[in-house]
Amino acid sequence: MAAYIVATVTISDPVKFADYAKAIAGLSEKHGGEYLVRGKVAEVLEGDVNPDERVIVSRFPDVASAKAYAQSPEYKAGAALREGAASVQMRLLVDPA
Repeated sequence: MAAYIVATVTISDPVKFADYAKAIAGLSEKHGGEYLVRGKVAEVLEGDVNPDERVIVSRFPDVASAKAYAQSPEYKAGAALREGAASVQMRLLVDPA
């Protein structure tokens, strides 16, 4: 059963955030993930959304793989690098199909 990580990110320090991006490059794929969408909000259609927010959607083969990515020492080390550089929210979704 496929699992998805959906992250919303608002970057406040692009230089510092770049260190985080470099640190986790290729990590999703190492855990069987693939990026489906990575980009800035193109247009707010409804609700109170920061128009500068970025959205990342990654698909993993299963919940265990998604959690292994998000809980890996490599990810946690990368996340420490982005402290003070961005506000990040991550969600785990499961495709029941």
